[in-house]
Parts: sequence; C-alpha cells; structure tokens
Amino acid sequence: MRPLTDHTPKPLLPVAGKPLIVHHLEGLRAAGIVEVVINTGHLGEQLPAALGNGSAWGLRIAWSPEPPGALETGGGIFQALPLLGQEPFIVINGDIWTDYPFTQLPDTPSGLAHLVLVDNPPHHMGGDFALLEDGRVMEHTSPRLTFSGISVLRPGLFSHCQPGRFPLGPLLRRAMAMGKVSGKHYRGGWRDVGSPERLAELNVALSASEQRVASSG
Repeated sequence: MRPLTDHTPKPLLPVAGKPLIVHHLEGLRAAGIVEVVINTGHLGEQLPAALGNGSAWGLRIAWSPEPPGALETGGGIFQALPLLGQEPFIVINGDIWTDYPFTQLPDTPSGLAHLVLVDNPPHHMGGDFALLEDGRVMEHTSPRLTFSGISVLRPGLFSHCQPGRFPLGPLLRRAMAMGKVSGKHYRGGWRDVGSPERLAELNVALSASEQRVASSG
C-alpha cells in the first residue's frame, strides 16, 4: 500500500469519507457487539489517537499493541487472547471493506473456526479454500473460494501456540484437516484493499453507489 501507508496505517486510510476501520466498527455496533479488541501494528500509535476508547460509536475498545514488525495475524490474535476471554470471538482483517451483516455470524462455531468465504477477486482467482455441501471448509478440494478475512474463532485454535510472530493460515489448515472448520459463502459487497489502485477503485465504486441511491431517492 505504499506510499499511502508511509505515514498512515492501513485501517485509517479513507474509504467513502471515513477511515476503513470505522466501517467495521459501525457494522459491529449495528450487530449489537460493543466489546472490541484492536491489534496495533505499523504506525499503530495513530489508531488509539484516532479512535480513542470507542465511545463515539457506542463501543468499548481495548488495545493490544504489537512490537515493531508486528506479529502477523496468528501471533497478534494469540497475544490478544487475555483480552478476548474464553468464548468464541469475531476476527475482522483491517485491510478489507465489506457490507457483510455481522449478525449472520454464528455465536459458537461447531468446530474451532467458522470462515466467511467470498467469490474470488481478479487478483486472487485461485481462491483459498473449498466449501463443501455439508458446510465444512477444506483446502485440498475445488472449486475454491477466497477467505474474506472475517471469521469466528475459538481460543482452542491456538492451544498449542507460543508467543511470537506467526500466521493464522497453518492453524486453520490443521483444523480443516480434522474437519473442524465450517463456513458460509457471502455474495455481497467485499473488497480486499491491498493496493492503492484497489483502494481508489473501491472509493469510485462506493461514490457511484451513493449517487445512484441519491438519484433514486
């Protein structure tokens, strides 16, 4: 995302007139979720300065600062487990935009994880995982869908982990091999905001959508 992220963390990049992460916060509050834990990585000190304690959105935000170089998704979640508690919790990647209604997420996944999958975007046509007819998510089958970065995880997914930097993917794949990952296919709005070009495309698309709504109104 450089040069955009040279001075601004990705979650604070503007999307439709407000920081990307604020879209998530508003969606969570609309779903009745009020307790939020945010991991901070690159330029992470800007996040508490911008979002505070979350009261502006009716939320209570707890912060989990990460060291220089960050901890990747798995290591960041593992570090935040004391703040997340013993019950299943929602994870939302900070570099996506979506209109996914978080009320559709299960309170308790049947296994160790529940993933929201989406159609493969042009930059990732090979997808990530396959969704079977019985709702299980597997890796070594096809056709594949793309993992949206939205999930519900049980703390037990991290039961054999140690503090430090590590990705989430291997943990999910191990759980899939045991048949302990479920999923749903979401066909609504979702974008991976992984490059300046994709960010610009998203802003153009949302602006056009707002204009259509205003015209129809």
